[in-house]
Amino acid sequence: MTKILVFAQLSGGQVQKVALELLTKARTLGEVTAVALGPGASEQAALLGQYGAKRVLVNDDEAYANFLSEPAADTLSAIIETEKPDLLLIGTTYDGRDIAARLNARLDCGVITDGAEISLSGDELKVEVPWYSATTVVTVTLSGATKLVLVRPKAFAAEALTDAPAPQVEQISANISENARRAVVLENVVQQSEGPKLEEAAIVISGGRGLKQPENFSLLQDLAAQVSGAVGATRAVVDAGWVPYSFQVGQTGKTVKPSVYIACGISGAIQHTVGMKGAKYIVAINTDPDAPIFKFADLGIVGDVLKIVPALTEEIKRRKG
Repeated sequence: MTKILVFAQLSGGQVQKVALELLTKARTLGEVTAVALGPGASEQAALLGQYGAKRVLVNDDEAYANFLSEPAADTLSAIIETEKPDLLLIGTTYDGRDIAARLNARLDCGVITDGAEISLSGDELKVEVPWYSATTVVTVTLSGATKLVLVRPKAFAAEALTDAPAPQVEQISANISENARRAVVLENVVQQSEGPKLEEAAIVISGGRGLKQPENFSLLQDLAAQVSGAVGATRAVVDAGWVPYSFQVGQTGKTVKPSVYIACGISGAIQHTVGMKGAKYIVAINTDPDAPIFKFADLGIVGDVLKIVPALTEEIKRRKG
């Protein structure tokens, strides 16, 4: 059976959502082993089992949190030498990219980035990769003993098994070189926010330059508060300093797949739509009837977002009593 290794990245002692997405896909392809490194790893093993990991290799060493990605690369490299998996899956995150690049160089193996779909037929691996802002999708193959694939968040839905047996949990040695301890993390800054995370919200309300000035993002926040949603933004307004980068949806920001996506004053550039077009329903509000965003919208409203959004917020308040 195909041996698959999934790197389950942790953030604040919790498994990142992309790892659960990878496990959900991996269990359909072969026998899955998850690797969790850093404080909280042991406590997360049961969760990884619920999503398909038969074995979970863990180490709770603080070094994985206190230093940059090199300790994780050291340990994964040693695991690959021992386990000899056919496929290693890593989520496309900042740390994931860094780790994959280091493994690529150390193990002299190929790597496919930004995978969106994966299939295995015997030893043949095929990965669908969106190119040119997802206007083209190509199928990429990879040879070698261990095939390394970086997968985009939201490429697969995370689905827990209802009757998953408890995984076999194994404590592993850290295998961290002194060179890997050179770059130290001095501070972690967590941006405070209310409501659901942007990547996980069922309703996302995003704003673009059509809001005219940064203060008007408060209109979106008021609406989001009424529907338990999250606020997003285009790259243009992030680059202009209107809102933090953590709000950005798009090719160089976050990928979201909410039930409802409301685009407020957003023209619909490819760079943005690639990050939100997977939404179940898309509502677009724009004064320009020819705005490209309307090509993606299930409901298009030609009008002034500064009038429509407050009116919508007030109507929801009225109906909620």
